[in-house]
Amino acid sequence: MNYKNLFKKVILLLSSPAKAWEEISLEEDKRKGLITFVYPMIGLCGMAVLAGVFIDSIGNNEVSYHQVFQAGMTRCCVVFIAYFAGFFLAAKAVNGLCKRFHVPCDIRLAEQFVGYALVVPLVLKIIVEIVPAFKILKLIFQFYTIFVVWEGSRVLLKVNEKKRTAFSIFSTLIIILCPFIIELIFNRLTFLFN
Repeated sequence: MNYKNLFKKVILLLSSPAKAWEEISLEEDKRKGLITFVYPMIGLCGMAVLAGVFIDSIGNNEVSYHQVFQAGMTRCCVVFIAYFAGFFLAAKAVNGLCKRFHVPCDIRLAEQFVGYALVVPLVLKIIVEIVPAFKILKLIFQFYTIFVVWEGSRVLLKVNEKKRTAFSIFSTLIIILCPFIIELIFNRLTFLFN
């Protein structure tokens, strides 16, 4: 895995989404982004969660390392499952949304679109897990996803200009809410089973 290219793509998507989507649209293999972008970013989220749990436990003498490790691995698995399943659920939903908006799209193109559009939620999750003080900023910066989606819908999906605003809003809600709801459900189940 080439993490240098991964970080370049993340920075490009966040700083200049239009240019990033132009490069992404040139990818011949629509599933390339899964291996080179989505899966490594989800893995980094899991590692950030694990690191965040260990950082939070520093100075807490009431908890053993075994308990900290168990809590970290549990949270790591929850986040991994939430973003992994949330990605595929969002891709399926966006593919259906494309059909409703009469946008020519197949599931591979929807997966490519959703995978790269998840950049904002994934980066924010990594930052907030390591530095929990930025939690309020996560709520604010989450809305930047709509700009990334807006540009992607124009460049990659070629959504009609008249339908692009509605498509971008619905797509953004799908992209943000799918992993969030799955994480919420798994956190509740984890709490009940413990």
